Amino acid sequence: MHEYTSTARVWGLTCPGFPEEVSRARRWTRDILRGSPLADDAELIASELSANAILHTASGTASGSFHLALAVTPQVVALSVTDAGGTGMSPKVEHQEQDAEHGRGLSMVTALAHRVVIHNSQAGHTVTAELFASARPGGRTW
Repeated sequence: MHEYTSTARVWGLTCPGFPEEVSRARRWTRDILRGSPLADDAELIASELSANAILHTASGTASGSFHLALAVTPQVVALSVTDAGGTGMSPKVEHQEQDAEHGRGLSMVTALAHRVVIHNSQAGHTVTAELFASARPGGRTW
């Protein structure tokens, strides 16, 4: 696709690193995707990735923030959350014990999304989850 004829619509939202901003990220995602069959999964992914940014990176400090980007085409919804870094560790999927209370968020995101990509930089991490409109994970179609 040529860069000047893209049919993607792109939105961005920067939130302060306060826990209550996770619900704002969910509402923002839901409002943009209203009527889409991908809205529920995207809303849950936005919630998990935003919470991870606040809990596990410098985004959750007094002056921290995180950024959401949502790109929508007829074929795919791509949701990215960029955190403020500061941990020295890249986000990763962890397999937790059955009674663990935390540590399942990124596993859930990878189960819902068709593809998850993690980009690391000195400024932070960006986790992008892609949902395809034509099929659900596990081969289910709409």
